[in-house]
Amino acid sequence: MSQLQQTAADSTATPAAMSPDASGTWHAVCALDDIWPNTGVCALVEGRQVAIFRLQDDLLYALDNYDPHSDANVISRGLVGDLSGERVVASPIYKHHYQLRTGICVENTDIRLHSYAVELRDGAVWVQV
Repeated sequence: MSQLQQTAADSTATPAAMSPDASGTWHAVCALDDIWPNTGVCALVEGRQVAIFRLQDDLLYALDNYDPHSDANVISRGLVGDLSGERVVASPIYKHHYQLRTGICVENTDIRLHSYAVELRDGAVWVQV
């Protein structure tokens, strides 16, 4: 059973949920089918722009949509890929890579995007903010 299938079956969180603070409120954002595989979407949740990514294997990740290098809300439009086994998103402006799991910038580890817990529940994507 894949991790997504297990997540859908028992409503446990995907890997992105392991690192963020667990004290926020859960919000339904969209249906899983609303996000194309290997792309991101932006959702406004409690006044925050959250970039939510669906990978080819249906794993979900959520980060701040704000790119501190370009001072723009563009992370959800970045290219998803892999650097040395770590899944990342490349900002569409200056191409800095952020780890999807932690939000850490690969090129400058002093910079980190906030990562959010994200779950799949009955076909819907939920984010904890």
